[in-house]
Amino acid sequence: MDNKDPRKLDVAPVAVVAAATLASRVLGLVRDSLTAAVFGAGGLLSAFFTAFQLPNLFRRLLGEGALTAAFVPVLNEELERRRREGAFRLVNEVASWLLVVSAAVTGAAMVFFSQPAWIEAAARAFGGDDAVVARWLASGGMTVALFPYLVFVCLAAVFSSALQTLGRFLEPAVSPAWLNVAMIAALVIGWKCWPDGGGALADIADIAGAGGMRMRLLCAGVLIGGAGQMVLPAWALARRGWRPRFALALSGPVRAIFRLMAPTVLGSAVYLVNMTVARFIALSLNDGAVALLNFAQRLMELPIGVFAVAVSTVVFPLISRRAAQGDMEGMAEGYRRGMRLVLLVNVPAAAGLAVLAVPLIGVLFQRGAFAAGDTLAMAPVLAVCAAGLPFFSFVNLMLRAFYARRDTRTPVLAAGLSFVVNLGLSLALMRRFGTAGLAAAGSVAIAAQAVFLQIRLTAAEGRLAFRFVRRDLGKIIAASVAMGAAVRGGWLAWEACAGTGSKWADAAGLGLMIAAGAAVYGALAWLLRVEGLGELAGVLRRRFGKGGNRAGENGGGKG
Repeated sequence: MDNKDPRKLDVAPVAVVAAATLASRVLGLVRDSLTAAVFGAGGLLSAFFTAFQLPNLFRRLLGEGALTAAFVPVLNEELERRRREGAFRLVNEVASWLLVVSAAVTGAAMVFFSQPAWIEAAARAFGGDDAVVARWLASGGMTVALFPYLVFVCLAAVFSSALQTLGRFLEPAVSPAWLNVAMIAALVIGWKCWPDGGGALADIADIAGAGGMRMRLLCAGVLIGGAGQMVLPAWALARRGWRPRFALALSGPVRAIFRLMAPTVLGSAVYLVNMTVARFIALSLNDGAVALLNFAQRLMELPIGVFAVAVSTVVFPLISRRAAQGDMEGMAEGYRRGMRLVLLVNVPAAAGLAVLAVPLIGVLFQRGAFAAGDTLAMAPVLAVCAAGLPFFSFVNLMLRAFYARRDTRTPVLAAGLSFVVNLGLSLALMRRFGTAGLAAAGSVAIAAQAVFLQIRLTAAEGRLAFRFVRRDLGKIIAASVAMGAAVRGGWLAWEACAGTGSKWADAAGLGLMIAAGAAVYGALAWLLRVEGLGELAGVLRRRFGKGGNRAGENGGGKG
């Protein structure tokens, strides 16, 4: 049983998840930087990202999204009623069903995408010319190779959710690093084995040449990394007494999970269709649209993954437990604290990404086949994507609150709203604004989803209303705007003094601006007495190994 005060958010597991996720995200940036250098922002890489998106989206449909929403509350109940023996039995039953379903989906997808005539017909239906058809065909072939990744990560989601319910957060946070390590190794080996090709490696026409050989090796790296993502949490769970058994049983808890999953699967399916259509629209727009959008979103995932998801991952079992116990005040307090922590980090992160877009992209990606023109093309895309960062992080936490209350219908409606907004704006803006128009459509869609969810959440439970953090948000925005202006001015001054063109000088200046921006923002937040700053400081102290339980104990209200 959990004897801790339900109104206090334990920063220790948040810091563990944040630290492990930070390492994974840094590896992800290394992977993406190397990918950009090897392939550039061309049609070949856009085809790969589109293909890789499909099993990732199905993973959210069958694994992390719908499963976590339904599995964690029921697993908590089994743990309370039948202790670990009953919980492990449920893990085996859910894993068995998910193995069968994910394998069936994988087989069906591989059959569909192995039909070139069908893919060409779909590309022509989008109004695509021969170049568009070539990108779609290449993406279809890569999809066939990549779809088995779905089976690995769906099972990994089961094992990771079980570990998190047992209070073990390290292995679930570390396991995604295996994918990054495997892909980095594949990129390096491919570059060593097929060094020729130059700028042609970005061209879809090189699918049969050196670029194609490198791409095949990268696809193999994805599958190896996916297997690693599954094995690590399974091993950690086995160390806690779990033993794998194939059991397609329809027990009471399994039926309860299926009932809870049904509307969530529908909502996730809407999201899947939304993102798939968006990616194929981008693939039809030009060679580099998907690659640039993907790189921009990967940069956004650093603050999302390091903190927003870390907070949400730890808050969800807590508020789920409080909701199951009928302690709505404890649930509301945990939700509000998580909300403040998410906003404290992601609003200034969005401002920083926007004002430092060009130097950030230049330092991280501009090398090899990724040219200066690609940097300038990506900068407005990143700035527009950054505008949606706080909303994305906020939605991630709000969905957990709905799931904790076992309301899976409202997220379905929110996903449908996001799909309609995204599709409509994408078609309206892409021709005039290009890739930045597609990014703007995505940001507006996630903002609409956030507003809708918060309105419905407040109507269901007044103690979860946004008004409890509204004043702090105003202070956070003011501090972020001032920080952004200071950082932008500082970068212009650095350019005037140090010049441009040197990667080392740009990296040094970028590091200096980030440190200065963090200092300015921290000082302003402290002067404005933003609530939750003390808890954030506690997380950071634990992140760097300096201890500090008091942040969670005193509420951290005024820093």
